[in-house]
Amino acid sequence: MIQGKDYIGVGCGAFILNEKNELLLQLRNKVPEKEYWSIPGGKLELFETFEEAVKREVKEEIGVGVHVIDLLGICDHIIKNEERHWVSPSFLCKIVAGELQIMEPTKHLDMRWFPLDHLPEKITITTQDAVKNYKKYQLKN
Repeated sequence: MIQGKDYIGVGCGAFILNEKNELLLQLRNKVPEKEYWSIPGGKLELFETFEEAVKREVKEEIGVGVHVIDLLGICDHIIKNEERHWVSPSFLCKIVAGELQIMEPTKHLDMRWFPLDHLPEKITITTQDAVKNYKKYQLKN
């Protein structure tokens, strides 16, 4: 059975900004949403908290350690045309250690910083949701 296809998957994502208020995105090279830009993240493992999963996934994907600042929101990541269904919270994170690098080149073709007001046209559902929730978060704080 395949998580996210045969049953609802549980994932997480890291919303990482630099000192210029640019968002770190990766270009996906696998389904779901292949060839779309996405915040770093991935699947939860058994008995893992969301915060542990975010830290692990970021380290595995882009080679840096992060501090989790806050929960931004929870995305109903439903992609009917790809027959995928995930529930994915996104977290505001700050890089605290390491150098950025693409650690999984078969999964991600590129990684770049983008100004929040000039994001690529093709961004994943989870990234769209995280951006929307970050804007609400800014208004509250």
